[in-house]
Amino acid sequence: MAVIRLTTTDGQPVEYEDELIAQGGMKDVYFSPDRAYVVAFFRDPLDAQGQARLRAIVGPYRQGIFENEGGAYWRDLFCWPTAVVEQDGRTGVVVPVYQPTFFFAHGSVNDDMLGIKGKEKEGKWFASASNRAKYLPAEEKGNWLTHLQICLMISRAIRRLHAAGLAHSDLSYKNVLVDPVTGRACVIDIDGLVVPGKFPPDVVGTPDFIAPEVVATQHLEKTDPARTLPSTLTDRHALAVLIYMYLFYRHPLRGGKVHDMDPGQDETLAMGERALFVEHPSDASNRVRAERLTPAQRPWGDPASMPYTIAGPLLTDLFRKAFIDGLHAPLERPTPSEWESALVRTIDMIQPCSNQCEMGWYVFDNTTKPRCPYCGTPYRGQLPVLNLYSSRHSGAYQPDNHRVMVWDGQSLFPWHVTRTLFPNEHLSAAERKRVGYFQRHQGDWYLVNEAMPQMYDVGAKRDVPIGGYVKLLDGTQLLLSREEGGRLVQVQLVLGEG
Repeated sequence: MAVIRLTTTDGQPVEYEDELIAQGGMKDVYFSPDRAYVVAFFRDPLDAQGQARLRAIVGPYRQGIFENEGGAYWRDLFCWPTAVVEQDGRTGVVVPVYQPTFFFAHGSVNDDMLGIKGKEKEGKWFASASNRAKYLPAEEKGNWLTHLQICLMISRAIRRLHAAGLAHSDLSYKNVLVDPVTGRACVIDIDGLVVPGKFPPDVVGTPDFIAPEVVATQHLEKTDPARTLPSTLTDRHALAVLIYMYLFYRHPLRGGKVHDMDPGQDETLAMGERALFVEHPSDASNRVRAERLTPAQRPWGDPASMPYTIAGPLLTDLFRKAFIDGLHAPLERPTPSEWESALVRTIDMIQPCSNQCEMGWYVFDNTTKPRCPYCGTPYRGQLPVLNLYSSRHSGAYQPDNHRVMVWDGQSLFPWHVTRTLFPNEHLSAAERKRVGYFQRHQGDWYLVNEAMPQMYDVGAKRDVPIGGYVKLLDGTQLLLSREEGGRLVQVQLVLGEG
């Protein structure tokens, strides 16, 4: 096999094996001899604007994201091209190989009947109730907690793109690799990023993820001022759809309503100007017809059985903003930062299913009788809920709209101790380490202090030293830090069934 040696446009040596390994919609892909990267050539010549876009993406935009504070964090969340090459009139990009976690380790059921072992974990397998039920073994599915973590990673990555002045333009489960086993995600196909006002989009997006205003105006010429092209606002719609599909394994707009007898026109209306949330609270005309669902699609395919509200109050509010308030009003759509914040706090409200069902985890819904929405198993015994308050300039403690559910082995981290920290790319290695954990012993719950030097039991009026512990009783108040922004925790004991 021949090895082709090239020099990138910035003078770096690269090489690739002259054997085609994959073809995307626009590019032909070749491995480097050491399998550390690929060289992907565009099949069609790029115009001057396309060339300028690539140079900007591998140059200043890449440097701005990866060479500033927290830059190393983004290497796992993006598969970002590193260089541009030219050969025989063709333009290509050098791109790192996807991490091993984003390839199927087990493949499909029945001895990998679909032959997907070793192939990329495209999101379509994990965002469809039917695909999950019929084709994926338990070893590949992950659980509801890891799906929440996937959504958090995607939100964080898109937040960073938008902060850099970029839009993805084709955000979909085709362009985001996921691993439900570890809860990781990686945004790919970076070379087509949109710089609003400078580099327009090459494509309008992938069906199912295109914003209604783009669908409704796609018949117009790109130069028509009435046409809507992909932007950060249309990314917000695609992000909300992705999150909804990864949590509920169904599409938020595909219900039972027929808009036109012509299938093509019906599709355009259903995804465009007449798009309607399948769970709209006051307009039931697009409800899912449960009787038409296959056994493999149940229960997730039926919103009446698994409503979006099972995601908890914080995500429920954002889904409402995305698919009711903002479906046809782009400025009303939640930002990636809002999703990131809500997902962080929702993950703190997660509770393991005592039945260890396929879902594995569920979000505490603020009721006094929590139960798993998937298998119906109720929580039994005492369930401590920590309500977080933090100090303000006045010295008073204000509620943070943040709760932490307690389960055996659950951890506290520095961002629980102080409002001044948030779990993202800016945390140092020390700030990522846990500072305490919860343990159940003979029916009682305890918080063990591992690294909170200022922890104080307010009711008992005593310090809780590092290595010490405190029993969690209803009404217990614990000061975790005396610093500005430090947290006060109030314990609420919820009594489950039995």
